[in-house]
Amino acid sequence: MADGIIKKLSEDVVIFIFFRLPVKSLMRFKFVSKSFFTLIQSSTFINLYLYNTTTSRDEYILLKRCFIQENNQYETILSFLAGGDDDYLNPIFQDLDVTHLTSTRNCDHDQLIGPCHGLMALMDTQTTILFNPSTRNYRPLRPSPFGCPQGFHRCIQAVGFGFDTVSNDYKVVRISIIYKVDYDDEYPVERDRKFEVYDLGIDYWRELDNLSQELTTFCVTHCSQMFYKGACHWIASLDIDAYIILCFDMSFETFRSLKIPESCHIINGPTCRLALVHDTLTLIYYPYPEPEIPVEKDLINIWFMTEYNVYESWIRKYTIRGLLIDSPLTVWKGYLLLYQSRSGYLMSYNLNSNDVREFNFHGYPKSLRAIVYKDSLTSIPRESEHAKQVYKF
Repeated sequence: MADGIIKKLSEDVVIFIFFRLPVKSLMRFKFVSKSFFTLIQSSTFINLYLYNTTTSRDEYILLKRCFIQENNQYETILSFLAGGDDDYLNPIFQDLDVTHLTSTRNCDHDQLIGPCHGLMALMDTQTTILFNPSTRNYRPLRPSPFGCPQGFHRCIQAVGFGFDTVSNDYKVVRISIIYKVDYDDEYPVERDRKFEVYDLGIDYWRELDNLSQELTTFCVTHCSQMFYKGACHWIASLDIDAYIILCFDMSFETFRSLKIPESCHIINGPTCRLALVHDTLTLIYYPYPEPEIPVEKDLINIWFMTEYNVYESWIRKYTIRGLLIDSPLTVWKGYLLLYQSRSGYLMSYNLNSNDVREFNFHGYPKSLRAIVYKDSLTSIPRESEHAKQVYKF
């Protein structure tokens, strides 16, 4: 009967109707008829659905948080949230315990990166989990095979996830520092830097050589990365107070840098966080979390780069004073700054009305990560017969 109905409707009408449905509802139509199943599974429809024009009402929040257990191990929880006209956040799924997929030893070095063509990556120093938050499919990626010789220690500086438009493939990047182990030296001596890339399509890790020395002697700050304009972006320092935005082009596998509008300082602050607001590169400067913050430092500045890669286009859009913040997370709907408070709760600050709201979500200090995303049907590639299977949360 359903096949008869779809034959009477043009494909354009069916697609128009399906575009208005969330993925959760759309999945039910796959089993209504063969015609619906074929349409929804087609790469053309998946791409059209991904890039369909949406509004802020179609946006969701993926929240990651950690809790410390009695054995000093960390539990990791993912929460899938949606908001209404009242700007409040409500769960759309039950919380997911993903502790078994991540490190339990720490909670401040893991990253939640994306979305990139509908997919996200949950990464720490050892593991990478690629997943689609809408379909709730995930795939653990093959661990990096590269270690270091006996007597040396490898420290992961930065991780990234993005898409190579030339090879039409997803990639993961890891930047590591190799230290000589010397138990008599308080400060270990850096001996080498390693740059690794993982190609999802062939399920293969490789090391990069012949990179620019000028931009490979940096220190990347944690929790300050994103994929934008075909490149991974990190906040990095070449000196104690000489900060830049470090960029790694996923297609050409080269480094470059962007100047930032204000100075940062690794010890006394301010520190800064990358964000995207209305598809514009954004920097959020906020005070270093001290027990008491001097009045002259107690402010948050939000800068927009209105023309990408043009230093002169930086404009300071907002200045906020007196907001007790542990770390900013993201900007939702273009005007709601989401952040973790010093008490560990998820909070929002309305950039238009200056209203502050506390949500009923909390976690260990500095463990919250939040990403704004929209529904997608993007599947997780599995090209190699030796690649790990795709599972469902």
